[in-house]
Amino acid sequence: MTHDQLLTASGDTGWMLMSASLVLLMTPGLALFYGGMAGRRSALNMMMMSFAAMAVVPVIYVLWGWSASYGGDDLGGIIGNPLQTFGLRGEIMDSAGNFIAGDGGYPRVVDIGFQVTFAIIAVAIISGALAGRVKFGAWLAFVAGWVSLAYFPIAHMVWDGGLLSESEHSIAAWLFGTRSGEAAVAPVDFAGGTVVHISAGAAALVLACFVGPRTGFPMKVDKPHNLPMVMLGAALLWFGWYGFNGGSAFAADGMAGLAWMNTTAATAAAMLGWMTVEAVRDKAATSLGAASGAVAGLVSITPAAGVLTPLTSLALGAIGGVIACLAIGLKYRFGFDDSLDVVGVHLCAGLWGTVALALFAEGRGVLNGHVGEGLKLLVVQVIIALVALVLSGVVTLALAVLLGATVGWRVSEASESEGIDLGQHRESAYDLGDAVGTSQPLMRALQETPRPAIGPNRQPRAAAAKE
Repeated sequence: MTHDQLLTASGDTGWMLMSASLVLLMTPGLALFYGGMAGRRSALNMMMMSFAAMAVVPVIYVLWGWSASYGGDDLGGIIGNPLQTFGLRGEIMDSAGNFIAGDGGYPRVVDIGFQVTFAIIAVAIISGALAGRVKFGAWLAFVAGWVSLAYFPIAHMVWDGGLLSESEHSIAAWLFGTRSGEAAVAPVDFAGGTVVHISAGAAALVLACFVGPRTGFPMKVDKPHNLPMVMLGAALLWFGWYGFNGGSAFAADGMAGLAWMNTTAATAAAMLGWMTVEAVRDKAATSLGAASGAVAGLVSITPAAGVLTPLTSLALGAIGGVIACLAIGLKYRFGFDDSLDVVGVHLCAGLWGTVALALFAEGRGVLNGHVGEGLKLLVVQVIIALVALVLSGVVTLALAVLLGATVGWRVSEASESEGIDLGQHRESAYDLGDAVGTSQPLMRALQETPRPAIGPNRQPRAAAAKE
C-alpha cells in the first residue's frame, strides 16, 4: 500500500485495531467471569486457563493458524494450506517494503491481528466446562490441538470460501444454486455464532462428559465465590463485544453502527429474559443470572448482528436469554458436569442465534414476509451449525482420548478436594491460612515437594503437590 492508500484507509485501520484490542480484552473479562464463578481454591487455575489461551494461540496463529484459516490455498473446502504462508511469510510486506492490502482495503496485518483474537476467545470459552479438576498441562496441549484441528478448519469453511461459506463450491450453492458466482442463499455468521460459540460449546460438552464430574457433583460442589467479580467480568465481556460484532463490519461505517446497536438491544433484552425466568421460577432475580443473561444475549446476537434491526434484536435476545436460562439445567437432567454453564450459555444460545436469524433477517426472514427464501436460509443455517458442532465434537473427542491415554486429564483426589490452585500453580488466590491444605494426603505431598530457592529478604512461597 502506498502512503496515500494508507492515509485513505486510516479510519478503517484505526477502527479495526481498536476492535482487535476490544476482542483481546474479552479474554481477561472471561477470566474474571469464570474466576468469580469458580470456588475460591480454584479461582486462579480457572483464570490461568483463559490466560493460557492468550499465550498458546498467538504463537500457533503466527506459525500456521493464519495460513490454515485464511492465508493458504483451499484444501477440499475444509482448510487452507497451513504451510503456504507459514510464519506469516509474504503476508505483511511486499518486496518493495510496502504493507500488503487486505480485503478490507487496510493493511492485511491488521486483519491478522483481529482474527487471532477470535481464536483466543474461542478456546478460552471451553475452559469453563472443566473447572477445578484437570491438569494444567493437559489443558495447554488441548488448546494447541483443538485450535489447529477444529477452529482453523471451521473458520476457513465459514469465512474463507470453504464448504460452509457463500462460495460457488459450498454446500449452500449445491443445495440452492448460485447467483453471480456465489451461493444464491448465502449462509450467515456475521461475527462467530458458528465459528466461535457453537464450536466451543460442542467441545465443552464433549470434554465435560469425557473428563467426568467434579467430586460430589451435583450436590456438593463449590458455589461461585465472588459474584462482584462475575459481574465485572460480564461487563468487560459486554464492552469487548462491541469490537467482536462491530469490528466484523470490517469498516468504520453504518454496518458497524448497526451491529453496535443490535448488540446493545439483544444483550439488554436477554438479561431481562433470564431474570424474568428466575423471578417466576425461583422468586428472585440473581446477580449471577443477570451476568449470565447478558452473556447469553451477546452470544445470541453474534451471528446475526449485521442482518437484524434493533427491534428484531430485542426479540432474538429476549428469547435467547430464556433459552439459555432453561438450558443450564440440562447438566443436572443428563448428569454431565458443565461446571460454569458453557453448554447453556454458548452452545444453546449460539445455536438459537444462528438458526433464528433466518426468522428475523431483514429482507429475507420468514417472519418478515419472505417465507420461501427464509425457509431456504433456515435450512442452510441448520446445516452450518450441525457441521460445526459435529466437527468440533469429533476433534475434541479424539484429543480427549489421546490426552487421557498419555498425560491424563484429572488431578489427584487430594488436589481436587483441597483446591487445584496450590496443586497446579503453587499459589492461592487468597490467604486462607489454616483453611488450606489440612488433609493429610495433601500435606504429605507438600512436604515431599522440593521448595523453591529463597533469596535474601524474601518470604517462601507455598510448596505445591505433584500431579
